[in-house]
Amino acid sequence: MSRGEALEGKKLVRSPSGLRMVPEHRAARSPFELDEPPWVPDKECPRCMQCETKFDFITRKHHCRRCGKCFCDKCCSKKVPLPRMCFVDPVRQCAECALISQKETEFYDKQLKVLMNGAIFSVALGTSEKSETMACRLSNNQRYLFLDGDSHYEIEIAQISTVQILTEGFTPGGGNTRATGMLLKYKVPGSEELVQMKFTAGEDVNSNKKLSAAWLAAMHKAAKLLYESRDQ
Repeated sequence: MSRGEALEGKKLVRSPSGLRMVPEHRAARSPFELDEPPWVPDKECPRCMQCETKFDFITRKHHCRRCGKCFCDKCCSKKVPLPRMCFVDPVRQCAECALISQKETEFYDKQLKVLMNGAIFSVALGTSEKSETMACRLSNNQRYLFLDGDSHYEIEIAQISTVQILTEGFTPGGGNTRATGMLLKYKVPGSEELVQMKFTAGEDVNSNKKLSAAWLAAMHKAAKLLYESRDQ
């Protein structure tokens, strides 16, 4: 069994923000996962950090589970799923964070499945023009990108440096562009060396262009979340 498919246990933990289902070992966490933020201390927030309503016995303060800031009930009333922090149930979030979490729901509900199901690409290593047809998919634990053909690669997601989606068609302002491939750069474990791979969607009649385009769109979103996790 490969590293990307190894069964890894999870445990249920209780934090001030709610119940979380997390990996038993931190090293096994998803690269898209975010740490819980520290809460702004009650004594440092006499007023709502959004509308500036003063807190008292009637107007209670609530902490947003995503940003840790302090708000009144009106400004922090939504309970929204937050899978990036592994919460079991929807948690209280401010309006701004709730909007971000709701947008991420599509990635966890749909695009992760697209990445795990995989797609077929012609893959070229470095600047070589020689390519190999490979099935590309995300591992079940979200930590590796598997490439399978005559060769086999397991690219650790956390080691990916850049993802550039290649398109053709009109300019973005004019619309009608379609994803045709991507350039991916990643670090070799134990080295600072960057390896580049070029993925090109197949043009033959047997290839599923729609599936490939959906996989590339999902990979583009995954890269954005990966960058956000690093900037936390």
